Amino acid sequence: MSSPSTTGIQLKTRRPLVGEVVELISSMRFAIALLAMIAIAAVVGTVMKQGEASTSYINQFGPFWYEVFRKIGLYTVYSAWWFLLLMAVLVLSTSLCIVRNAPKMLKDMRSWRENVREQSLLNFHHKMQWRSPLARTALAQQSAARLADAGYQVKLVEKDHGTLVAAKQGAANKFGYIFAHSAIVVICLGAVMDSDVPIRLQEWFLGKTPFNGSGLISQVPQASRLSTSNPTFRGNTMIPEGQTSNTAVLTRPDGVLIQELPFTISLKKFTIDFYSTGMPKLFASDVEVRENESGKITKGTIEVNKPLIVNGIAIYQSSFEDGGSKLKLTGFPMVGTINNRFDIAGEVNGTTPMGDAYTVEWSGFRPFNVENIAPVDDARAVKKGVSLADELDKHTGSAGKNAVNKDLKNIGPSVSYKLRDKTGQAREFNNYMQPVTIDGATVFLAGMRANPSDNFSYLRIPADDGHSVNEWMRLRAALQNADLRAAAAQRYAQRAMPQAASNDALRVQLQAAAEKGLTIFAGDDKMAGFAAVAKFLEKMPEEALKKNADVFMRILNASLWDLWQIARIKDGLPAVVEDEQHARFLNLAINALSDAFFYGAPVYLQLDDFTHVQASVFQVTRSPGKSVVYLGCLFLVLGVFAMFYIRERRLWIWIKDDAAGSEALMAMSTQRKTLDFEREFEVLKEKLPQSAA
Repeated sequence: MSSPSTTGIQLKTRRPLVGEVVELISSMRFAIALLAMIAIAAVVGTVMKQGEASTSYINQFGPFWYEVFRKIGLYTVYSAWWFLLLMAVLVLSTSLCIVRNAPKMLKDMRSWRENVREQSLLNFHHKMQWRSPLARTALAQQSAARLADAGYQVKLVEKDHGTLVAAKQGAANKFGYIFAHSAIVVICLGAVMDSDVPIRLQEWFLGKTPFNGSGLISQVPQASRLSTSNPTFRGNTMIPEGQTSNTAVLTRPDGVLIQELPFTISLKKFTIDFYSTGMPKLFASDVEVRENESGKITKGTIEVNKPLIVNGIAIYQSSFEDGGSKLKLTGFPMVGTINNRFDIAGEVNGTTPMGDAYTVEWSGFRPFNVENIAPVDDARAVKKGVSLADELDKHTGSAGKNAVNKDLKNIGPSVSYKLRDKTGQAREFNNYMQPVTIDGATVFLAGMRANPSDNFSYLRIPADDGHSVNEWMRLRAALQNADLRAAAAQRYAQRAMPQAASNDALRVQLQAAAEKGLTIFAGDDKMAGFAAVAKFLEKMPEEALKKNADVFMRILNASLWDLWQIARIKDGLPAVVEDEQHARFLNLAINALSDAFFYGAPVYLQLDDFTHVQASVFQVTRSPGKSVVYLGCLFLVLGVFAMFYIRERRLWIWIKDDAAGSEALMAMSTQRKTLDFEREFEVLKEKLPQSAA
C-alpha cells in the first residue's frame, strides 16, 4: 500500500547542497518541526499580552529585558518578521509536500493494482482459498456481483490464463491527506491577507509612517493616513452620542495610523444596562451609516457579536467610553485659607488651565460605582505606599468579584483627572462625588497615584454635619496658621487649668507644650502629621518615651479640638457641641490631616454637578481573508473526516481453471487494521465461497 513519504523531493542536480535543501524543505519531518515552532510561538503570544503600552512592559520586565524582548518581537509575536518567515516557510514546505505526494495519491486512487501476481497474494496475512464447481468466468462474475453488493468498486482482468477480480473501497481516504495539507496552506494565506503585512508593505514602499504626536485626527498628516482602498485593516473609532466619524485608528508599535473609511458612521443613541454588581449586561448602539460615494444610508443596531456589515466592512460593538461629559467642581486649596475655594469646570478628555502653574487633564467620569462596602479591621484611610486595593480590598474591591455579595452598594459618581505642572510632571486623582459610609464613618474618598501602573491610594476626608468637606478644610487651614495655633494652645491651657494665678507658670508650660505639638503636627515641606510626631518622640529617653508619648498625644488631640473651635469662631460660626459624634469626626479628621501630607496635590477638586455624555467604541474591520480562512477550515474538516472515517480496503481474487470447475485465491489489505476490518474480512470469507442458489 502506498503512503505519504517522510522524505522530500529528490532533485537530480550537480549541486548536492541545493538538492539537500530542497529535500529538507519538502520533507514531512521539516513541516512537523515548523508546526512545533509555530505552536511554541503561539503559546508565547498567548501568555504574554500583545500590543500593550511600552511602560507596561518596562514595569513588568525592567529596562534591560524590555529592550531584549522588543528586539525579538515578543510584544507583537504574530506580526514579527521571524513569525511571518516561519509561516512563509511552512506554506512553502507544505505546498512542496502536496506537490510531491498528491499526484502519486491521485494516481493510486485511480489504480486497480491489477499487476499483482498469484504468488504475492499468498504472502498476504488476510487471505483465503476455495474451490468452486462454477466455471472460471461464472465464478468471476458471481464474485464481482457480491463485492459490488458489499459496496466495492470492481474490475475484471484476464491475465496469465486466469481471471483477476480487483476491488477497492474507500479510496477517497487519500483526499484526507490532500485536504488537510491544503487547509494549512489556505488558512495561512487567509491569515496573511488579514494580517498587517499589507500595511507594512505600505510603510516600506509607499512612505506611510505612524503618527506618534497628539492633537485632532483632522490634523494628522497624509503620510499617516491610509486610503479607503487599503485591502485589510482592523481599527477602532470612538463616537459620542449625536456625533459622527469617518475614520478609524490603527494602533502600531510606534504610533497610530488613521484609516479613512468609505462611509460615515453616526451614533444616534447608545443604550447600556447593568447587573446589580455594576458589570455591564447589555450595550448597544443605534447607528446610521452613509456611504460617501452613493449617499446610501444603512440603519441598524450594533450589539456585541452582532456587527453591521456595509460593503464588506464589518462594524463591531467593542466597548464604550465617556464621550466628553460636562463637569462642574469646587476646588479646595490644600494650602492657605478655606475662603480661597474656587469653581472650576471641565470636559472629559479635555484640559482646563488652573492658574499659571497647573493644568487639569480630565481623564474619566463614571456616573455610578457599585462597590463592596464591608467592615475592615483598620479604620485608618491611607498609609504611605499603601493602596486602596491592598488596604481596603474587602470593601472597595471590584463589584464583579462576588455577584451575590450583599455588601455591594452604589457609592455614586466619580471623576478622574491628572494634575500636570509646568515641568510636565503629573499625578492622577480619582475623587468620589458623594460621601461613603465605611466602618460607621461617613467619609469622602480622594484617590491619588503617581504612576499609571500603581493602584490608587485613598485619602479619607470625614464628612461634617452638612455632609461636606468644609469643616475638615477649615481645620486644615487653621493648622497651617501659626497665630491660630498659638490661640488654640492658649485656649487649651486655660481649659485644662482654670484655677488661680498660682498655677500660671504651669499653665504657661502647658500652653507651650500644646503649641509645640501643633507646630510639629503641622510640619513642613519635608515631614508632617504622625510621622513628624514620631520623629520628635524618638529623641526622648527610652524609659520616659511611653509615658511622655501618651501625654503628648493627649495634649495634641485636645489642642486640635480647640483649634477647630477657634477656626469656627474666626469664621463667624458657633462652637460645636462636645459629644461622641464630633469627637469621632475629630479623630478621623486628625488621621486625614496626617495622611494629607502624602496626597501630593495643591488642591482638592470636589465634583458638584455633571452632564453625562456617553460614547460608543466600534471596531471597524475589512477582512478579505475571512472567506479564505473559512474555506481552509472546510478543507480541514473534510480532510480530518476522510482520514479518520474513510477506510481504504483493497481486495483481489485470483481465479483459475480447475478440473472440477475453478479455484480461487482471495487476499485483502488495508492501511489501518481495525476490528471493523477483521469483521468485514470474516463476512467476506463466508459470503464469497457460497455457491449460487
